Amino acid sequence: MHALTYHGSYNVRVDTVPDPILQEPDDVVLKITATAICGSDLHLYRGKIPELKDGDILGHEFMGVVVDAGSEVAALQKGDRVVVPFVIACGECFFCEKQLFSACETTNPDRSAIMNKKNVRSGAALFGYTHLYGGVPGGQAEYVRVPKANVGPIKVPQTLADEQVLFLSDILPTGYQAVLNADIGPGSSVAIFGAGPVGLMAAACARMLGADKIFMVDHHPYRLEFARETYGIFPIDFDEVDPAEVIIENTSFRGVDAAIDAIGFEAKGSALETVMTNLKLEGSSGVALRQCIAAVRRGGTVSVPGVYTGFIHGFLFGDAFEKGLIFKMGQTHVQRFLPELLDHIESGKLHPDVIISHRMRLTEAAAAYKIFDKKQDDCRKVVLTP
Repeated sequence: MHALTYHGSYNVRVDTVPDPILQEPDDVVLKITATAICGSDLHLYRGKIPELKDGDILGHEFMGVVVDAGSEVAALQKGDRVVVPFVIACGECFFCEKQLFSACETTNPDRSAIMNKKNVRSGAALFGYTHLYGGVPGGQAEYVRVPKANVGPIKVPQTLADEQVLFLSDILPTGYQAVLNADIGPGSSVAIFGAGPVGLMAAACARMLGADKIFMVDHHPYRLEFARETYGIFPIDFDEVDPAEVIIENTSFRGVDAAIDAIGFEAKGSALETVMTNLKLEGSSGVALRQCIAAVRRGGTVSVPGVYTGFIHGFLFGDAFEKGLIFKMGQTHVQRFLPELLDHIESGKLHPDVIISHRMRLTEAAAAYKIFDKKQDDCRKVVLTP
């Protein structure tokens, strides 16, 4: 089959690789019908995350049709059309029983990215996301093996097109969890840092849940303009102004109820932070988190769906303490949210496909990564089809 494989920083290509086969009795094999490039795939593309090996198949946003199923698969059968969560969970462990699926302690044999790990078990394995998270081949391919197929993959009705449901795999539940963690409801105010796919999905979900005022911070005018037209956000270009100052001035000098950091560890920081990160003296840029802390009112919440690694200087924890802030963060418990989000799509409350800007063939995936990475041609989101 053809699959998008990693061969070093900024070097991915579509190779011919062996077809996946069933390895466990609760596996299925999917024929991919649609897959997407996620913003967190760019961390891999840029060589920013360790334990990614030459030849690894990337991709954790995908859907398709079941073409083979193991003897213990009860939830699916051949011919079923499904979307697959990027998190691989067993459904039975201590954390899965609490619906904390990304904390599943049975699917990842690797060490994960925790620096001060002690003897704590690793969290869940992830599709296509390095040998810190199980080394499981991803779905930017013609076929993919899906472990733990009784837990997670959700059947989708034929009345919905692939593009309408594809983002159930990651960015839609990630944006939704971020908004729930931010405790957004009718009349709330929220600042979303990052107008990429997750930030846009967070804006869509915040609007659906009744947010009154949504600020969005980015430095790509085309992304901010799309968000303004689509979700009615208040756009802020951080290259032009101090975002937190603008937000405070427009919230009676209190700040927003919540801030969502949809950027993560590659946020554009100062020259000093860039040097420190390159020298591995800092694991992540703290600029977005500092802005979130500054922009939130006392007693407010900072919700972090953006990926962070390692340690951060200049976190300003004292400011967070002084303001009595709540922090909620982490990988998405995708399986928990799929049924309700599918209902919202079917009812017309959510239209995640509107953010798609580029549709390309899987054979063009290397070019698609470059376009997405460089923000060329006003690229917001790329969907690939085999």
